[in-house]
Amino acid sequence: MLRFITSRFLQSLLALFLVITATFFMVRFVPGGPFTAEKAVTPEILRNLEAHYGLNKPLWRQYLDYLGSLAHGDLGPSFKYPNRTVNEILSDKLPVSAELGAESLAVALVLGIGLGTLAAIRRNTWVDYLASGFGMTGISIPTFVVGPLLVLALAIHAGWFNASGWYEPADRVLPCLVLGLAYAAPISRLTRGGLLEILHQDFIRTARAKGASEFRVVTRHALRGGLLPVVSFLGPATAGILTGSFVIETIFQVPGVGREFVNSAFNRDYTLVLGTVILYAALIMALNLAVDIAQAWMNPKVRLES
Repeated sequence: MLRFITSRFLQSLLALFLVITATFFMVRFVPGGPFTAEKAVTPEILRNLEAHYGLNKPLWRQYLDYLGSLAHGDLGPSFKYPNRTVNEILSDKLPVSAELGAESLAVALVLGIGLGTLAAIRRNTWVDYLASGFGMTGISIPTFVVGPLLVLALAIHAGWFNASGWYEPADRVLPCLVLGLAYAAPISRLTRGGLLEILHQDFIRTARAKGASEFRVVTRHALRGGLLPVVSFLGPATAGILTGSFVIETIFQVPGVGREFVNSAFNRDYTLVLGTVILYAALIMALNLAVDIAQAWMNPKVRLES
């Protein structure tokens, strides 16, 4: 098990290094710069700004300097927020995005596993058809369509929630619901498929023959194996929730990292773009590593084949 974890960890570190390198050079080759939009900036002031931030050095030197700072946990200063570092900005925004992601994932898991389990137990009934219809609809309609529709229905017409903001508990409902529904749909289908396969196994028949209740058969015997496809999906799902928060945070004006990333891209704020990409990449890789470990624990064949 230790060898499996070490191998996965080293692969994640290599992937993170490649992401950092690719992002660094990509943002530098984008037309424009962090100070091109400034008004009435003379060439002398522009040269002073570039010298202050080290942008007048050769690109390879900037890259090595950035890696050196990154090794000490320093993501550098922001080019658009005076006297603020990228570390400070991300530490302010990350709790908001983390709350949005955690609550959305909870919505996705509760709805997805619940509906998928009911559909598997009540196969070929109206419950199964309803859950399958929900799954197909959720997969087909993107969040940037569902979001405005729910704002129109529940915020503008019904007046139950605010259309935007992140100021009170009720403001969390719509963004978390929209983001969670998008992933509850595939989770419900994966749960249904996994449980249907497990419920026909011999050990399930044995448990039923011993007089175990259907609830105990499903919860104690079937779910562990039936949820393996869901566990495999949690890595990409969590990554999708994190990247999907760009859209949700923009629609609902949530002051999180995703919205800050969009603004930094428009502002050509090199260090803030790099910082948000590194943060998201590190989180996604850590979560994928956790999913791999969970899979190996639930199914020893996974670590034996790796």
